[in-house]
Amino acid sequence: MKKLLFAVTCFVFFQGNIRAQSLEDPKGEIRLNFLNTIVLGSVELGYEKFLKPDQSLGLEVHLNDRFGYRTQGNGSNFSATSFLASYNFYFAGNNDGKVYISPYFKYRIGEFTEVVNNANVVTSLNSAYIGLIAGYRWNFNNFAFGPFGAIGRGLSQSVADRFSIIELKAGFNVGYRF
Repeated sequence: MKKLLFAVTCFVFFQGNIRAQSLEDPKGEIRLNFLNTIVLGSVELGYEKFLKPDQSLGLEVHLNDRFGYRTQGNGSNFSATSFLASYNFYFAGNNDGKVYISPYFKYRIGEFTEVVNNANVVTSLNSAYIGLIAGYRWNFNNFAFGPFGAIGRGLSQSVADRFSIIELKAGFNVGYRF
């Protein structure tokens, strides 16, 4: 995982050799949820394809995903990966920064293992979520960054029996537009 994070960081910072396009008409963006990488150790990488100046399609992969902000405790272990697809609408701003809102669909695969009465109990985290992301994105040269918050509803009763059916997340994305 460290090699993947290093490769993404190198790609973003060494883009000087590639001819940059104007931010007025970006074609795509790669990004990393910087906050959750530090706080949770969850690597959330995303790609956004701009369809119009105010609309885009986003795809993300969340490695070492957690359910909300639950951490691994004594004898507990999250082993999950999520895939998220969103349609992003930008409004209320200018080329330097805009508010956005994004309905999304997320699918998590993996499991949560915990020790209960000296026995391992495994909860399958395979489940789908629908939800909404809202945030703000600042643009500086070809870099984009900003905070966001998300709320989603799980569609799996077995996950809802162990965790909440509502998942809240937040973060701070750092990205590169090209």
